[in-house]
Amino acid sequence: MSLDPVTRSRLLTIGKFGLAVALIVAILSAVDGREAWRMLRSADPAWLLLAFALLSLQTVLSAVRWRLTARQLDQRIGLMRAIREYYLSQVINQSLPGGMLGDAGRAMRARGQAGLRLASLGVALERLAGQVAMAAVMAAGLVAAVAVDGGLQPPTWLAGTVAAICAGLAGAAFVAHMAGALPGAVGRAMGGFVVDARRALTAPGVLWWQIGLSLATAACNLLAFAACARAIGIALPAGAVAVLVPLILFAMLIPITVAGWGLREGAAAALLPLAGTSGAAGLAASVAFGLVFLAAVLPGLWPLLASRRATTH
Repeated sequence: MSLDPVTRSRLLTIGKFGLAVALIVAILSAVDGREAWRMLRSADPAWLLLAFALLSLQTVLSAVRWRLTARQLDQRIGLMRAIREYYLSQVINQSLPGGMLGDAGRAMRARGQAGLRLASLGVALERLAGQVAMAAVMAAGLVAAVAVDGGLQPPTWLAGTVAAICAGLAGAAFVAHMAGALPGAVGRAMGGFVVDARRALTAPGVLWWQIGLSLATAACNLLAFAACARAIGIALPAGAVAVLVPLILFAMLIPITVAGWGLREGAAAALLPLAGTSGAAGLAASVAFGLVFLAAVLPGLWPLLASRRATTH
């Protein structure tokens, strides 16, 4: 018996919530769950507040980056509107399965000036710039950890994982560039994509702003995670923050749970022991980060509440 799209979507949502819970339960059974809970209960509020401030700042900086990217694609978005829209997309991404529905809605609402294609491209390129910056920080951190004592001795498989992620991003860019030379509709579409991407990301007067904003947002995310770890009594070395934390945050991009819950905790419990911590500490730090992140995007509820209030009057 085939299911209608609404029922299928609901079942998929329930499944992703269930998978997140199952993963966390499995992690609790694999590490010292009581120790993780003790760390969370004794978390230092001052460090959590710092993490909140850093995650709030990264949302604002990401909104500025989106506004810059959209402007290069013939869209004029006011600063306050960009910030409101970004907060709204963040809160939707954090509360619904997939992690991209908020971004899709942001593109839909911005399509009025330049059309849906360019609006969607602006959102996608803005998010891509952030991931490329995170990968660059991770690669630089790995090189530094190998060359100098950064408090982390990366095993071979870790170096291979970092290299694979960076090679994948570089390979995707190369394939897109080469596909633009193909004949027919595919070549025209990819050629247009490459031209628009260059205009949005690397045009004169834009490139250094894109680099600066993307590195700043990456730093805010990494330092926020480090602050959450410090809140539970774990001082992560610089090498771990630069190499391990990006891998933990990249796990959130896999769209099989809600906002990466479960996946992020599993990655943290598995990876942070490489920096001399326990799996329980990794779990506690990741849960603290997830809760602070959720709190930091709550201002995104304001546009929804304001819209609902307007429709009832």
